[in-house]
Amino acid sequence: MSLNYLVIEGNIGSGKTTLAQMISERHQAKLVLEQFADNPFLPKFYENQDQYSFPLEMAFLAERYNQLNRELSHFDLFSPFTVSDYYFMKSLIFAQNTLQSDEYNLYRQFFTIIYEKMPKPDLYVYLHKDTDLLLKNIAIRGRTYETYITKAYLEKIAQGYFSYFRQQSDFPILIIDTNGMDFVKNTEDFEKIVSAIFEKTYNKGTTRILL
Repeated sequence: MSLNYLVIEGNIGSGKTTLAQMISERHQAKLVLEQFADNPFLPKFYENQDQYSFPLEMAFLAERYNQLNRELSHFDLFSPFTVSDYYFMKSLIFAQNTLQSDEYNLYRQFFTIIYEKMPKPDLYVYLHKDTDLLLKNIAIRGRTYETYITKAYLEKIAQGYFSYFRQQSDFPILIIDTNGMDFVKNTEDFEKIVSAIFEKTYNKGTTRILL
C-alpha cells in the first residue's frame, strides 16, 4: 500500500508511540510524536479534572495544530512517508469526554474551523487493547501524573474513539486488536502488524482485523 501520511493511534498505554517509532526506524520514515509532556496543565488536570479540563484541551488543540501544520506542510526528500503517533481528531475525542457541555460546544467551534484545513491520513491505524492491560502498561512506565488515570476514564476515551470510527468516512481506518500481542518483544507480532499496514489495500471507512 502506498502511504504518504500514516497515523498510529490508540488509547493511553496502548503502545502507539512505540509502534510509530519502530515503523519509522524500519522504513526510515519521518516521525512525528505528540509533545504532551510540555503541556503545563496535564499534571493539574489529573488532580482536578473539573478545574483544568478546558485549559488543558485548548493547550493541546493549539500545540497539535502548530506541530502538525509545521511537520506536514514540508515534504522530506529523505523520507518515504510520515508516520505520527496521533491525529488531530484526537483533540475532539478527548475533549468530548473531559469538558462540560457548554465548554465542549465552544471548544468544538474552534476545532471545526481548524480541522477542515488539516491533511487527512492515507491510513489511520488504531491499536485496541483491553482497559486492564492499558492500566498495567501505564503503571509500568511510571509517569507520576498518570497515576490518577482510572479505568472509567480509559473506557470513556475508548468509547469516544469507536463512536468517531462509526461516523467518519474520509479515510481508511484499520483497527488492530493487540490483546495477546507483544510487538516489542515478539518479532512475529510486529511483522503481522507491518504486513497488515503495508501489504493490504483498504477502502475509506473502518476495517477491523484481529491478528
